[in-house]
Amino acid sequence: LNVTEEKFVLDTLAGCTEYKSILDVVVNAFYVQDGRYCPISERNLYIVICYLATFQLEEIGLQHFSRIVKSLDTAKMQQFLRFFFNDLYLNTWIKDEWSHIYDSVYVKENFIDPLLRWQPKVQQLIEKLTDKLSNCSSTVKTSRVTQPKEFNLTVPKPRAIPPPSPAPLPVLPKRQPVPPSIYKPPKERKQLEEIKTKNIQKAKIIFSFVSFNLAPFICFKFLYRIISAVLVLWSQMSCEQYLEVVWESVLTQYFEELTKQPQDLIDNIPIKLNTAAILREGALYQRKLEEELKRVENLQQGAGDSSEFLEWQKQMRGKDVEDQLAEIECRRLQGKLSYEEAVLAHQNVTQENKKKADLLREEKAELMHLYAEKRLQEQKAMKELVEQVMEGHKNVKQAKEKIQEYKQQIVQQVCEESGELLRQALEEQEEKNRKRYELIQQIRAIESTPSIRHKLVDLTETGGHGLFGEMSVVELRERLALLKEAQKAAEEEKRDQIIHEKQAKEQLILDKLDHISQFRAELGRAAAFKQEEKKKSQPGKRPMKDERILNLQKKIVEKTMERKKQAELL
Repeated sequence: LNVTEEKFVLDTLAGCTEYKSILDVVVNAFYVQDGRYCPISERNLYIVICYLATFQLEEIGLQHFSRIVKSLDTAKMQQFLRFFFNDLYLNTWIKDEWSHIYDSVYVKENFIDPLLRWQPKVQQLIEKLTDKLSNCSSTVKTSRVTQPKEFNLTVPKPRAIPPPSPAPLPVLPKRQPVPPSIYKPPKERKQLEEIKTKNIQKAKIIFSFVSFNLAPFICFKFLYRIISAVLVLWSQMSCEQYLEVVWESVLTQYFEELTKQPQDLIDNIPIKLNTAAILREGALYQRKLEEELKRVENLQQGAGDSSEFLEWQKQMRGKDVEDQLAEIECRRLQGKLSYEEAVLAHQNVTQENKKKADLLREEKAELMHLYAEKRLQEQKAMKELVEQVMEGHKNVKQAKEKIQEYKQQIVQQVCEESGELLRQALEEQEEKNRKRYELIQQIRAIESTPSIRHKLVDLTETGGHGLFGEMSVVELRERLALLKEAQKAAEEEKRDQIIHEKQAKEQLILDKLDHISQFRAELGRAAAFKQEEKKKSQPGKRPMKDERILNLQKKIVEKTMERKKQAELL
């Protein structure tokens, strides 16, 4: 293409891309109503014609537009132009659909009114296309009827009786595909990993109780309630926050209740023990008995008593627990204070963002104004370029005829080559079928020969392979029967031995249970006596107060009031 033609093509492409939304409205409706049987591959053709008729008709003129339309398929152009330049369609739904995209006044003045002004002249073009179609359909040449002639065929010779057709070859059954579950890891492994992770984290929570030495304050009646409450809170929060919530919501609830429970309720709880628990508890009481005897011997020899040290250690541990509770309360209040400060910072950021948004809107309006001016200049330059393009068009009919002749020569050469290749392929296939038939005949001849397939077997004779320990089948059966009898006698002997061991173990467990019950009764009486002395000696404790906690509470109240005032201003 020369410069003028190239400029026209580029302008048309840019316009179709820019006004794609309003062009798609007309083309989509055409495919739904009148163009139901038109191929979808011609969609771009209708888009270009619609763009030229809507935006470029005044610039290129009706004569040039008619030449473009007549160079295309007559029936398709007549059908599309009759649909697009319909007065009813332009004034009703086309105008309404375009008004959704652009302003209604702008659509009427710049799109609808020019189309209605050109509609009478375009209607004449449509009538010419209709007349051309009617003339083409009326002047159809009548072809001469072909007169059939008889073929000069040779008389076929009588055919010999063909051999029986070969039996069909057996077809193997279709194999089942490999299931996709072979290449995927089993679900059980993933479930086990999840259970393992949960158990590890549960163990960490229980270990945190033990690390703070709360055993003197926790009784067995409320231990299950504490652990279940901790696990519920842990499932709802992250691992970093669970300690604060545990100390605040669980331990502060049950601390007084746990310390006030009588020791008799603890000792009278029925516990079902298995064999391992009985042996373990029996060994524990035996070890305590030996330690007590050793302590008595040391006292007789002049050693000191460690009760005062234990009492001091107990007091210090209680003080550590109180300090830890105060520290946890301080952390909780610090977190609440940081939340209030974060809310205030968020409100300040919101105000700054609103100011930035207003500045951006003003800059955007200025840029849109500059873009509109630049667009008007480009449209003027495009109009000048189109006028230059219209002056430089030339006829390309001779070039099209040369290309058509060259394509016909190529097609003729390809047809000759394909016929030769097809003949060679048929000859090769016939040779393969002949060899295959000969091979099948040879296989059938081999299968038809008789063969002796039965062999007499004597079970009392050996195989004669020359191996050490070689024996006949009858002797092998006798030896297997003897081996089974010996194995059964060994199993009976082992079963009797297991029964005797089980009876001895049961007797040992009964003895251990008697021993454990005696120790429990003695320990229960000692614990009750110690609890009564403790109640008499210890007065009630005062509630804990800390200056840090009071200061943090004051700061939180101040920040809350400031946040509410800021929210009212916003």
